[in-house]
Amino acid sequence: MSSTAGPELWLVRHGETEWSRDGKHTSTTDLPLTADGEEAAILLGPRLYDVDFDLVLTSPRQRARRTAEMAGFADVDVDEDLVEWAYGDYEGVTTAEIRETVPDWSVWTHPVPGGETADQVSARLDRVIARAREHDRTLVFAHGHSLRVLTARWLEQPAAEGRFFRLDTSTVSVLGFERETPVLLKWNS
Repeated sequence: MSSTAGPELWLVRHGETEWSRDGKHTSTTDLPLTADGEEAAILLGPRLYDVDFDLVLTSPRQRARRTAEMAGFADVDVDEDLVEWAYGDYEGVTTAEIRETVPDWSVWTHPVPGGETADQVSARLDRVIARAREHDRTLVFAHGHSLRVLTARWLEQPAAEGRFFRLDTSTVSVLGFERETPVLLKWNS
């Protein structure tokens, strides 16, 4: 007998872009996938084909939409709440570059000038969770930091706890339940 019960939320981080490859913060800049990112997105398909999803969502950014399409999910609902954490003044900048003027900076612990707060990101991803919990199995295509916050919130933790969940491009993760407790079922695979 399985000890899991309740809805599942499957997470796919989009394929590689030039900026994700180079460690640049990318939120509103709408970059395409690299050739490697497209190839990895295609390889996601066989890992997802045999799973029955009753809701499939994607961020509106082309890197997420293209990953969904190449993985075999062209007919998906676009959900604005799945966009990446808005990095404001740090858009297109690496952490190392930010730390030249703000030592020890991290999106998890410091402000993002001109961007979103952790509370703002949490509020919109809480809406995604509420929507997903109305379905048996939801699949979402989105971004590194937003999916890490989504995971923290699924686990009933503050956004900053997302720092513990490294998430690579073109990976599949699964959130679910053990009895009534929200849990991590599979991560970064």
